Amino acid sequence: MIIAVFIISLLIGVPIAIVMGLTAVVHIITTGNFTFFLNVSQRMFAGIDMFSLLCVPLFILAGELMNSGGITKRLTDFARVLIGHVRGGLAYVSILVSTFMAAIVGSATAITAIQCKTLVPEMIKDGYDEDLAVSVSTAGSIIGPIIPPSMIFVVYGVTAGVSIGGMFIAGIIPGLLLGVGFMFLAYLNIKKRNYPKNKRATLSQCINVTLKALPALMLPVIILGGMLGGVFTPTETAGAAVFVSIIVGGFIYKDLEFKKIPAMLANTAVTMASVLIIVSTANVFGWTLAVEQIPQLISKVLLSISTNKYVILLIINIFLLFVGCVMEAFAAIVMLVPVFSPLLAQLNIDPLHFGIVMSVNLIIGMITPPVGICLFVSTSMSNVSIERLSKIIVPYITVSFLILLIITYFPGVITFLPNLLMK
Repeated sequence: MIIAVFIISLLIGVPIAIVMGLTAVVHIITTGNFTFFLNVSQRMFAGIDMFSLLCVPLFILAGELMNSGGITKRLTDFARVLIGHVRGGLAYVSILVSTFMAAIVGSATAITAIQCKTLVPEMIKDGYDEDLAVSVSTAGSIIGPIIPPSMIFVVYGVTAGVSIGGMFIAGIIPGLLLGVGFMFLAYLNIKKRNYPKNKRATLSQCINVTLKALPALMLPVIILGGMLGGVFTPTETAGAAVFVSIIVGGFIYKDLEFKKIPAMLANTAVTMASVLIIVSTANVFGWTLAVEQIPQLISKVLLSISTNKYVILLIINIFLLFVGCVMEAFAAIVMLVPVFSPLLAQLNIDPLHFGIVMSVNLIIGMITPPVGICLFVSTSMSNVSIERLSKIIVPYITVSFLILLIITYFPGVITFLPNLLMK
């Protein structure tokens, strides 16, 4: 009955927060121990009563301020001057801008929307096919939640008790690998369709655009450098990002309209509220599973199939790829981390390594048909149908899967930087 309630409510479109809360309630009813209801509100509050979560709304607000303050526009102009003159350069610019914005915005859907509003029309104007322009922009957006700061990494770190700073650093190499892989696919498409070259910018134009972009380029340095240098905690880094965004957007670029800040605060509150309700109900759901010792049971079942951790990781990868296609990443992490934690301990799998693998799995689901949220954002802002976009984005999903396998079976790709920088 519990499984049926979960699957049916999910399939008919009930919001995931309500799905997990409803499933937990049904589970309590089936146990017959109604005293558990006395603990539900406590478990919901305990799930979000964590100082580390404070950095999430601050990073969300920083992204709002940077976008409105003209910072993303300067980064786009800088990328165009840098490589926009090569054949098909705007496709590379799209991926490069996604990488730049990853260290600033950190949201795949936000990056998708920004790209569809800014670069996609420019690419079409320069003779690119709209389907290619939209597919490159959509695929590149998933770099956002992998390169720090990442809201998904924060939620995993809080849930699994893993260093959030370590998660941020560990995401850098996988994010860059995705960027290189997507650029290679863009190169193959450009070569096949013979797109034009743009005129090379003059030296004076390069200097002018670079000088204008310098304050914007300093933001990733502050965000990453502050954490790596031990100057800021992740929460303090988020606060510093908000402060610097106001200074750069409001007083250097003068594009930030201060009268719009209340609306940005409201948007931040709404976005954060949706995250917190998911985390709180997922905590109740996880608690009811723990009462029945479901995580231990799942561990026994998987270990009965194989005791080889690489085989187990393959099975978990396949499962997570499916979950990422149908479930919100925040909810999946809060719900599934307690389930897999006993297994990680038994197989001696580094929780930080597993956290990156799990996060990348779920993020790939954002561009995987039929329900990838970034696909719907792109189609709503372009003339490309969901069916067409689902077909042309398959090569990018394939490359993402290959990189997922690399980081799964070569843990050093993930752990190298944290071990080097956080001794």
